Amino acid sequence: MVSKNQKKLIKSLHQKKYRKQHELFVAEGKKVIKELIDADLKLHSIFTTEATHFKTPENLTFISTEDELKSISFLSTPQVALAIFYIPKVNDFETKGLTLMLDDIRDPGNLGTIIRLCDWFGITNLICSEQTVDCYNPKVVQATMGSITRVHIRYMDLQTVISDMKKDVPVFGTFMDGNSIYAEHLPTDGVIIMGNEANGICAEIENLVTHRITIPQFGNMQKTESLNVATAAAIVLNEFRRG
Repeated sequence: MVSKNQKKLIKSLHQKKYRKQHELFVAEGKKVIKELIDADLKLHSIFTTEATHFKTPENLTFISTEDELKSISFLSTPQVALAIFYIPKVNDFETKGLTLMLDDIRDPGNLGTIIRLCDWFGITNLICSEQTVDCYNPKVVQATMGSITRVHIRYMDLQTVISDMKKDVPVFGTFMDGNSIYAEHLPTDGVIIMGNEANGICAEIENLVTHRITIPQFGNMQKTESLNVATAAAIVLNEFRRG
């Protein structure tokens, strides 16, 4: 059974200001929820058609009908479970290895995919500009498929972070007019910046980039203006890991 107060809370968590206020976020689907539970994220409550899907405390588990789940789900096709978790505290980061920075990424699907890519390629530090979509947006959480538990995500002023770094840390930025990534020496330590879906990296951050790179286009027609930012991130991270 889902009470009116529970429904009100769940619906409110669709908005960033209420996620921040309550320090809670929503996850849907067996795989995602199990990943979060296995990662020891603190569970607030879970609503499911079958309690046997999860080993969760009885006082936090609410058996619900499919119609009830449909009424609280953020998905067009509701899953067998919806859970509310406490947002974990973020620790300080170390600029060792590769750090990926995102400048004003707005699409939840793109951010979710990029978080999964960080998990796949072993990028533990992901720093997002304060204008980037919230990583605890339900659509982002869903798109990460659990990878959000293994990537340290922070929202910070990129200009300040980069300016405060050691001067010898290379800062790579992706641009249409950069040097071919296939011809660059790509280190195991440094910063990679991916820009906004429509406008790329902003001018203030561009001024701090030390290495301009691009993914060259090979198509004969040359009519595609740019790559999707998540697709570009996959290629860039792959090349950095290849060295």
